[in-house]
Amino acid sequence: MAILIWLIVAEGLYVRALRVLGGRGVRVPRLQVACWHLGLGLQAVALLSPLGSLADDLLSAHMAEHLLLADLGAPLLLAGLRNPVLGFFLPRELLVPLARSRLRRAFRMLRRPLVALPVYALSLYGWHLSFAFEGAVRNELVHTAQHASFIFAGILVWWSALEPKRRRLRGELWKIAHIIGARMIGMFLGMGFVLIREPVYTGVYGSGERRGIDALADQQTAGAMMVALDILIMVFALAFFFWHAAQQHDRDEAAERARAGARAAT
Repeated sequence: MAILIWLIVAEGLYVRALRVLGGRGVRVPRLQVACWHLGLGLQAVALLSPLGSLADDLLSAHMAEHLLLADLGAPLLLAGLRNPVLGFFLPRELLVPLARSRLRRAFRMLRRPLVALPVYALSLYGWHLSFAFEGAVRNELVHTAQHASFIFAGILVWWSALEPKRRRLRGELWKIAHIIGARMIGMFLGMGFVLIREPVYTGVYGSGERRGIDALADQQTAGAMMVALDILIMVFALAFFFWHAAQQHDRDEAAERARAGARAAT
């Protein structure tokens, strides 16, 4: 029920922000709106579909939940929240006190690339320690905390790259290294699941067959999913941010030519 409430509230706040902006004559790009709905849809699939019940029996299903929530869902939600939506997402009664609170200053520090990456690594590897992971499978409250921390860590990593506070994404090549570095952190963990020759998390998943799937095969499938998605995201980041960097270069050159023309005319 709590998950459904969260999804409904999030969608309601987004629709409200679009209506407020529409009333002011501000048009939000359709692609941006599509990113938000796709990201929220992935959250719904991860949390409300049969995948949730399968995650209690299969490590691969549990890993699929995390990939949908944090690795795919988080950046899509951020892309959908790009200004001007971000400034109107929360009601003013909540936004103003939050903007003045210590939480904002803490978040600004945590989202810095050199801080976000260690936080992401600590969250990812910490939750995959046996006692923490098995505790999340056994206890729904711990499981919720695990999901929330993965989403939060994903947002921290992607924030500086996607810059949702800006209406136009700046083309900066350092973002490629930043995202690839984050994905490499996750990929090493996925490779570990593929290469380890003994089943892990046997306290909750057992060492025998899991819904007709060999325990080791289930574990290797989970790791392979992580590695494959990390590679896809790295390729996407390389193409996406390089393209934006090329666009930024063209805009800078055009602006410089315009300034030179203005100087010549005077």
